[in-house]
Amino acid sequence: MTNNLHLGEHISRQFNAELEDVRSKVLHMGGLVEQQLANAMNVLVNDETALARDVMDADAVVNSLEVEIDDECTRIVALRQPAATDLRLVMTVIKTINELERMGDEAKRVAKMSRKDMDGALQDDVRADLEFMGDLVRAMLRQVLDAFARTDVDTAVLVVKADKKVDKKYKKIIKRLIKRMCNDPEVIPAVMNIMWAVRSLERLGDRCQNIAEHIIYMVLGTDVRHIKLDDVLAEIEAQSESE
Repeated sequence: MTNNLHLGEHISRQFNAELEDVRSKVLHMGGLVEQQLANAMNVLVNDETALARDVMDADAVVNSLEVEIDDECTRIVALRQPAATDLRLVMTVIKTINELERMGDEAKRVAKMSRKDMDGALQDDVRADLEFMGDLVRAMLRQVLDAFARTDVDTAVLVVKADKKVDKKYKKIIKRLIKRMCNDPEVIPAVMNIMWAVRSLERLGDRCQNIAEHIIYMVLGTDVRHIKLDDVLAEIEAQSESE
């Protein structure tokens, strides 16, 4: 009986170590994506084209990490058969690494946007708005990684709220660019390239929100995808009151 007890404790410790290893790798992957985004924004608004190569190189590492972490999660499910909170953690990790991998792809698209592609169409006001939007998205990514590390629902909710600011800035920039094309049809090709970059930033914000929703599910066991923010907050409050 004592041997069985020790064996159980050993297996439990080993399982916890495996889960912690997976969590650490997710945070490492997120850090790489955050650096990709920072470099991509410098390419876009500061014309630091040399950094585009760094974004591309990091993308290969991010892709490799997604496969590695996914394989590890599959092994954990097959061998450990996790339940309840542990299972939700594994499922959240699988969904989160998929979001991070796609965020890396979006950062790569932004980095590919050279000053030549924009052909002088990136005016100072739009550049400032792009930089501000990029800062918002980077802040969201940092917050959501922090929420994941600390299993913090409150911080995850802040990320969901922040996406509204990104969407608002996105609409403002798009309206400004459409007006520019109407006033000067010759800049349409260049402005369309800028619009693709803006769209990528908006998608990056959406993916941060997706990760935040996965974290809420991981902690509370409540799926808040496709639910209005007010309803999400009401659901979280109801969960807190019931505990």
